[in-house]
Amino acid sequence: MDDTRVQVVGVIGCGLMGSGIAQVCAQAGYRTIVREVDEATVEAGLGRIGRFLENGVARGKVTTDVRDATMRRLEGTTNFEALSESDLIIEAIVENLDAKRVAFAAVEEVVSDKTVFCSNTSSVCITELAASTKRPDKFIGLHFFSPVPIMGVVEVIRGLSTVETTYQQVIEFARSLGKQPVTAPDQPGFIVNRLLVPYLLSAIRAYESGCGTLQDIDKAMTLGCGHPMGPFALADFVGLDTTYYIANIMHDEFRDPVYAPPPILKRLVLAGRLGRKSGHGFFKY
Repeated sequence: MDDTRVQVVGVIGCGLMGSGIAQVCAQAGYRTIVREVDEATVEAGLGRIGRFLENGVARGKVTTDVRDATMRRLEGTTNFEALSESDLIIEAIVENLDAKRVAFAAVEEVVSDKTVFCSNTSSVCITELAASTKRPDKFIGLHFFSPVPIMGVVEVIRGLSTVETTYQQVIEFARSLGKQPVTAPDQPGFIVNRLLVPYLLSAIRAYESGCGTLQDIDKAMTLGCGHPMGPFALADFVGLDTTYYIANIMHDEFRDPVYAPPPILKRLVLAGRLGRKSGHGFFKY
């Protein structure tokens, strides 16, 4: 039997990203076990997947057979022991290095030595995270984008210790999910956020300097550049706290003022105006 063949996927975290990742894995035919801290969060995550699939059926994008088969392949749990059969683990929890280390240490106690570890981090150093495990050669970044079932790209990030077989296995796994993998460097922001975050910060500075209203800047970029949404609608969708966090990580790494978050962004985050998820960011929802 092929030792690198993935049959069972373990997902750590069943929030917005984790539930999306679990859904695409199960929909691609993998038995998928998703772990969260408590039963209520597990149920909320599985419920989110169920609603997404139901909406797909209603719109004619998903058949009832696919919906039912996907849900049958999914299993929720609150313990790490249930992940013991996983051939590949995808971590999708809070963007905190210590929390991620704790999660990987717990799952490493129960899985096989051959199990590959992936992190969905958007900003934590893959090499540093891998070094805290006993399998840095089998550790890699696998960064999805929200909403996971819709977005077609995934960033694959090799750490300094990631071996070629791990890299190739994860590239093929990403393709099996219907995603297009791109290889990104192990630097804060990888490819997409390395280019996107300075754009969002630049738009905020332009607004502060009187370049235009929020609505007019967004309209100019959607109609003038063909972007699907303007920078302020996009920042609200991503989450202003997430944008602020990633900007700080990138500024600490590169010391380039282009990555420095503008004061208004910090104040919006402090005020709890985080974007769509809080009902109010640059715009009200």
